[in-house]
Amino acid sequence: MEQSELTNENIESEVAERERKQFEKMTRTPIPRLVVSLGIPTMLNMMVSSLYNLADTYFVSGLGKQATGALNVVLPLMSIIQAIGFTFGMGAGALVSRLLGERKQKEADRVASSSFFASGVIGAIILLFGLVFLTPLMWLLGATEETGVAVTTLEYSRRYSRWILISAPFMCMSFVMNNLLRAQGKAVLSMIGLVSGTVVNVVLDPLLIYTAGMGMTGAALATAIGQIVSFGILLYMFFSGKTIARLKPSAISRKFGVYKDVLVTGFPSFCRQILASLCTVLLNWSVKPFGEGLAALGVVQKVFMFAFSISLGIGQGYQPVLGYNYSAKRFDRVRSAYLFTLAFSTVLMILFAGACAIFAPNIMNAFLSGEAREKEIGELALRLQCICMPLLPVNFMAGVTYQVVGNKAIASLLSVSRQGLFYIPAVLILPRMLGMFGVQSCQALSDLLSFAFAIPFTILFFKDLKKAQRQHEAEISEEKS
Repeated sequence: MEQSELTNENIESEVAERERKQFEKMTRTPIPRLVVSLGIPTMLNMMVSSLYNLADTYFVSGLGKQATGALNVVLPLMSIIQAIGFTFGMGAGALVSRLLGERKQKEADRVASSSFFASGVIGAIILLFGLVFLTPLMWLLGATEETGVAVTTLEYSRRYSRWILISAPFMCMSFVMNNLLRAQGKAVLSMIGLVSGTVVNVVLDPLLIYTAGMGMTGAALATAIGQIVSFGILLYMFFSGKTIARLKPSAISRKFGVYKDVLVTGFPSFCRQILASLCTVLLNWSVKPFGEGLAALGVVQKVFMFAFSISLGIGQGYQPVLGYNYSAKRFDRVRSAYLFTLAFSTVLMILFAGACAIFAPNIMNAFLSGEAREKEIGELALRLQCICMPLLPVNFMAGVTYQVVGNKAIASLLSVSRQGLFYIPAVLILPRMLGMFGVQSCQALSDLLSFAFAIPFTILFFKDLKKAQRQHEAEISEEKS
């Protein structure tokens, strides 16, 4: 008994020491070095996640444009699964970074454990209902039954989505673990888990699709296996003592308040992902009257998601820096972190947008070989989006900042602005007015408007930050006197 108690004390002592060192690192390391050290692995993390879709699209393109279009049909389903993972993950991550900044270890463990197991339960529910209502779900997401083809888009969508649904619980829990690792400043560990799964996915894709002759089912199975591999590696990170916040069954909360805090904090991420899913569905339906463009716009969406992962990754690397320093009342570091991250991510987006605009024909040719009209549609859509790509970080940075500091109303408003306030009206109106060009220009217009929408909130945050810093300095002066 005494030996067991001694062992527990040693474990707690080691955790406390790791927490102390991490706190010092997050509140004392020079901001540029800290943001880059956390942001680059996180950016690679998010880019690797996008590679799941790009790898499948590349290898599946050899099966025909119906198969390529089917991937765009299933994309909203994956967005729904990601929405659950991001809601619990971003919510828990924001709370955990603040709790660790306040040196509250037990509370951080409770939030992390509760979010992890809750996301798995929701993922299992999605799996069950998705399999039961598979065919109507695929039709609702925009699948079609073309005539004169061996396999329709609807059937390809069914084959692919079955395995995606089976992997749903693992995907949800993996997203939570990824965000928890990043919230603790452990972005490299998160990257290892995701990269490992992606390598497995990319290696298995050609083997299962072509060598084993499994076609679309092979692509889906490769993705599912890759996700499960990532889950296993990330879980090992937590149970091998490499993290500060821990996943423990004994720490799972029975109080609704814990889950409410996580869900409310993560609600902006939920809105962002669900709206992304809805926008894809509306895009799929908007091209139906034209009888073409589904495959091309699907490729453009995946390339754009890859670009957005740059901004998203840098922003999520900035999240723990913000959480720790805001809770520690290091408002000078918060301001520096915001400005540096915004500038850094904007430069990266300019470089990526320039490359995509120049090589748009090559990108389309890689995914749509032999489909001249589809490639033409995709090239113009991609170049239009490249114009506004550098504007993306302004809106996203503002949303993440308000989410972490606890202003849930503004964070939710910013998170829905790009897709809910601007993209949905654009995709409903522009195709009727401008035809296919209206479909191609929807995303660029929504990005421009969401950029303008975020500017006043950015200015407001800096004003509030200056006010908080003055108040904190006044409190310090009173204590000294």
